[in-house]
Amino acid sequence: MDADTILLSRIQFAVTIGFHFLFPPLSIGLAWLLVLIEWKGWRTGQGEWIRLGKFFGKLLALTFAVGVATGIVMEFQFGTNWAEYSKFVGDIFGAPLAAEGVFAFFMESAFLGLYLFGRNRVSKGIHWFSIFMVAFGATISAFWIIVANSWQQTPAGYIIQNGRAELTEFWAAVFNDSTLVRYFHTVVASLISGAFFMAGISGWLILKNRQVESAKKSMRLSIVFGLVASLLALYPTGHEHAKQVARTQPEKFAAIEGLYDSQTKAPLVLFGLVQDTPGPDLHAEIEIPGLLSWMAFGDVDAHIQGIKDFPPDEIPPLWMTFVSFHNMIILGMFFIGATALGTFFLWRNTLWDKRWYLKMMLFSIPLPLIACQFGWVAAEVGRQPWIVYKVLRTSDAISTNVTAGEVWFSLILFSLIYLCLGALYIYILAKKVKHGPEGSDIKEVTA
Repeated sequence: MDADTILLSRIQFAVTIGFHFLFPPLSIGLAWLLVLIEWKGWRTGQGEWIRLGKFFGKLLALTFAVGVATGIVMEFQFGTNWAEYSKFVGDIFGAPLAAEGVFAFFMESAFLGLYLFGRNRVSKGIHWFSIFMVAFGATISAFWIIVANSWQQTPAGYIIQNGRAELTEFWAAVFNDSTLVRYFHTVVASLISGAFFMAGISGWLILKNRQVESAKKSMRLSIVFGLVASLLALYPTGHEHAKQVARTQPEKFAAIEGLYDSQTKAPLVLFGLVQDTPGPDLHAEIEIPGLLSWMAFGDVDAHIQGIKDFPPDEIPPLWMTFVSFHNMIILGMFFIGATALGTFFLWRNTLWDKRWYLKMMLFSIPLPLIACQFGWVAAEVGRQPWIVYKVLRTSDAISTNVTAGEVWFSLILFSLIYLCLGALYIYILAKKVKHGPEGSDIKEVTA
């Protein structure tokens, strides 16, 4: 298989999964925030909470629908562009994808329908339970996707027989070395995405003087919720995930941290300019001596392998891996700072006078999603040249009967479709946000 076909197929998969991955984090985060909003509406009976539930419920439905549609296209590519991969891992990969389908297409969809159309038709308790099950289903659905992807990062519970990876221990494959830390970090990132989405929209409603009392309630909730989630993204989930990568994928760890020479007292690089070739190196670096060894292994004298000690054909692309990881960290620090500042303003009861802060949160809506994309790039590009780490190379996983021209055609077609779909999503979203929460009183079934 020629290099152009492999590269184009990787780009096409990156486009489809990258676009799809904009929507599940929003769905998960927004669903859990709606669990809290609907609980408050149920228990207090305050119209503001009920209006917020109806308003953000519509935005959740829109986001969920686009996420499901784009996810279907993504999974088809395993058979079209990555047939050799599908043959090799089908015995292992099929089970978590099937489980994800059960949760996404059956449980989530059924309870989302009950949540959206059951208001005023079922009791408040059942209505709240429906959104709880939507959030729970979305979160469990994400677990099975992370299981499948984590198995590629740290494969376990299998043997290679007849040229295929065959499952021998189901639970060992599910709970491989990277599953849980990656899962919790991803879920927390989703909560941050939902919090900034709600805070930004709430800020816009306040700025436009539309349903201000309702918007203030959702602003308070999302800022505090976002602060807790942002801190959890840093510690323990982010920290533990980095430690796991240091233990199980040393090449990736060296690449994301910009460590080129093996050493004890390895420094933590805060900034650097990456040089891939000739002879990989880092320039103009700003670093803290010994901190990387201590953070990764709890010992400042711990030895960490550098990029130059690995075989050249097993070193991941250095610039993209390093830059995406550090941009994710920078954004993570911003999320903590922004939500901490907002919480301080709430405590001082001065937030509503800070129009600049409300505007900042509005323009920050896409930043958690961008951070999720950076994290995904660091994880997947950092695994290269392996599609299954140390087991199957990406170059050996491509479909043998697909040409570069065919991939070009489908790549352009998918890009145009996603461009239109993204524009339509933003248009409908903006239209619903401009309409704002309903202003009339809302009564619910009380039984």
